[in-house]
Amino acid sequence: MARSRKVTVSTDAEGHTAGWAETDLAPATAPDSTAAAFFDVDNTMMQGASIYWFARGLASRNYVTTSDLARFAWQQLRFRLLAREHAGDMSLAKEAALAFVQGWRVDEVERLAEEIFDEMMAPRIWAGTHQLARGHLGAGQRVWLVSAAPVEIGRVIAARLGLTGAIGTVAEIADGAYTGRLVGDLMHGPAKAEAVTHLAAVEGLDLTRCAAYSDSANDLPLLRAVGRAVAVNPDGTLLRQARQHGWEVRDFRTGRRAVKIAVPSTAAAGLVAGAVTAGLALQRRRRAD
Repeated sequence: MARSRKVTVSTDAEGHTAGWAETDLAPATAPDSTAAAFFDVDNTMMQGASIYWFARGLASRNYVTTSDLARFAWQQLRFRLLAREHAGDMSLAKEAALAFVQGWRVDEVERLAEEIFDEMMAPRIWAGTHQLARGHLGAGQRVWLVSAAPVEIGRVIAARLGLTGAIGTVAEIADGAYTGRLVGDLMHGPAKAEAVTHLAAVEGLDLTRCAAYSDSANDLPLLRAVGRAVAVNPDGTLLRQARQHGWEVRDFRTGRRAVKIAVPSTAAAGLVAGAVTAGLALQRRRRAD
């Protein structure tokens, strides 16, 4: 059970702050100390977004309402259709992420994440992607998840899947509770490449021997940062880039290839906090009455 907080937060020479958390799992084979694999989570390792399923789990426990979730799903659909990947959107996502965690105790978030993973996320893990991750572990390589979700949630998912650890968005903590401030930025887009590069320097990894897996063109900086890039369940832009660069493509989806499960992606994962925050505020008011 992932209970204790084991998050390493470090800033590189360029001022980029990254946070990663290891699981308590020991490697099963002799380690290959200079190679690793990095897996995006949302729509790569699992169908949909981990933070959305976390919110769904909170809703089932009466922390948020179904109308909150419906509103967020609509916001996410609009975001994806318009491809509004600009500073204004990410600023809103960051502000929402701040509100999402404020006042929550770390151990409570991890406990809920464990329960909700088993209940809602585990059935949505892509078996093919998980098998790819296990292949790296079998070769003695470390395997890290890289997600915009809070690093504590990422570590719970990594532990449940038997992986090394997770790189994720890090929130400031004081006296065991989240303060509502982030340490660094959301783990999104170029921030993923910066974090992986920083972790590689700290851990002694040779990025030319490392692999990265993602479904989204938002992760092109990450894919370009390693020696082996793999497009998994790729969106149209990433598929074109993969073909242009000769990258491997793996698609584990069934039915129409263009259709993905109608839940949020990493690109706007922070926006779920708008719905979650409203629900949490309502829940706190109800408890206070």
